[in-house]
Amino acid sequence: MKEELNFYSKTNLKSYNLDDSMRYQLGMLDSLDAFTRVHSENVANITCRLCEYMHMNTGFIIYCTTCAYLHDIGKLFIPPKILQKNGPLTDEEYEIIKTHTTIGYKMCMDDPKLRPYAAGPKYHHEALNGTGYPEGLFKKDIPIEGQIIRVADEFDAIVSKRQYKTHIGITDTLKLLIEEAQPTVPKSVALKSMEENTKIGKLNPRVVRALFKVVIDDINYEISCIFEYTKYLDTQIKRLEKINDYNIKKEKAKKEKKKKYFEACMKLMFEKGEDFRNYKYVLEEYRTAYLKRKEIIDNLFDEIKIIKKLRV
Repeated sequence: MKEELNFYSKTNLKSYNLDDSMRYQLGMLDSLDAFTRVHSENVANITCRLCEYMHMNTGFIIYCTTCAYLHDIGKLFIPPKILQKNGPLTDEEYEIIKTHTTIGYKMCMDDPKLRPYAAGPKYHHEALNGTGYPEGLFKKDIPIEGQIIRVADEFDAIVSKRQYKTHIGITDTLKLLIEEAQPTVPKSVALKSMEENTKIGKLNPRVVRALFKVVIDDINYEISCIFEYTKYLDTQIKRLEKINDYNIKKEKAKKEKKKKYFEACMKLMFEKGEDFRNYKYVLEEYRTAYLKRKEIIDNLFDEIKIIKKLRV
């Protein structure tokens, strides 16, 4: 047995039966490269959960989640050598990447079944302070679905880049998003309109706060997975310690009949791959694994405490 952890829980998506209601829309993702497809699925999952914590109605949640699934569909027409480039993009390449928003928007508008969800591709890179693209819109002009998907998109992009295997250290990512949501007011502003424009950051603080709750849910899920595994480890440790007790008694026994008895007890308790020669090594492996998992659980609880203190 081993602990099982998906970095994103699919529970919320299943609860809305989205697989049935969005079969056509999801089929569009089949043509995307594997990385972009997984990213799109992750962003949709996070978006769905953000909407729940923001107390959106069911209809909007389904709509916004569908927009999120399709947010990067325009990348179908971005050259792979640019889309999958490992190093930094040139200015020219970055301009090409940015066109995935307008391409995706046009794809949706040209397809009657996708048209209702065109806001996902079009607005997910707009920023509240007007520094986003493709149109450089400000807060009041950016639909809420675009603001929600942007937070989900940035979070997953950072998580994927850093290749998290656990939520330990995830607060560093959240702090980056907090910075994105903070206003950046220059020391001197020449025009009143510029001053007003800089009073808001790039991300919607309300959405970022909802993200904190989503991440805490994920951490608690990870803790529960590891805790179940520690229970399994504890059972195995106790079994092997019992075997070791029998071995000690066997070594102390003076009568051959007693020795045979304790040896038979040990054989009955061995599991596949274990024998008289290696069981002590297996026991130490289980003990080490148990202590390591307990340490991870402690660190994850500390992570939750830090997140609860974050302010945006």
